[in-house]
Amino acid sequence: MSEMKIEDIMADLFKREKNDKLERYRHLNKFVKKGQILFTGSSLMEQFPINEIAMTNGIDAIIYNRGIGGYTIPEMLDAMDEQIFALEPSKIFINIGTNDISREDETIEMLIDDYRKVLLQIKERLPKAKVYMMAYYPVNVSVAENQPWQGAKRAAELRLQRLDKANAAVKELAAEFGYFFIDVNDGLTDESGQTKAEYSIDGIHMWSDAYEIVFNNMKEYLNLL
Repeated sequence: MSEMKIEDIMADLFKREKNDKLERYRHLNKFVKKGQILFTGSSLMEQFPINEIAMTNGIDAIIYNRGIGGYTIPEMLDAMDEQIFALEPSKIFINIGTNDISREDETIEMLIDDYRKVLLQIKERLPKAKVYMMAYYPVNVSVAENQPWQGAKRAAELRLQRLDKANAAVKELAAEFGYFFIDVNDGLTDESGQTKAEYSIDGIHMWSDAYEIVFNNMKEYLNLL
């Protein structure tokens, strides 16, 4: 048996980590209060400290976070029960697709085709839910370039190249379903349109400072204050 490459080992560990999170959500979902607010998606949603920010702002509301780092839209399609339906939310905030547009072989057509499948299921199973499709966040290529992960810079470059077209396409998709497209990125970027360096962890993910800005931009959609 040939030795596994380090890339294969890391990919296997990452897959196990995602599966572990999914299993934890299955257990957590047994005790949720139905009809509440849900944040769901990939790592940029998982890392959103929404409950801590909400508490700091004196918000008395139940907000569940079911983001899973590394998830693509096809992976979400296999986890709709754990990430969405088991909670029967009244409001759904979705940020999914960042990892899709960061892949070399991804196209806008593929992104929208996959995203539409997610929305079709929501429309069928949660017809009364309000759905907010969040714009993709910006990136910082320079910060990504200095990361130990060699693929960080290329992933950031791809996202930067595709960001405007992807957001425009998702906005059209939201209109098609009668859902809300929200861009809460105001204040995150520098003069070049990239994430401000002080807000960027690795060129792709963001520090909590950035999420404070995002929260202030989306308060009206949460309708809690």
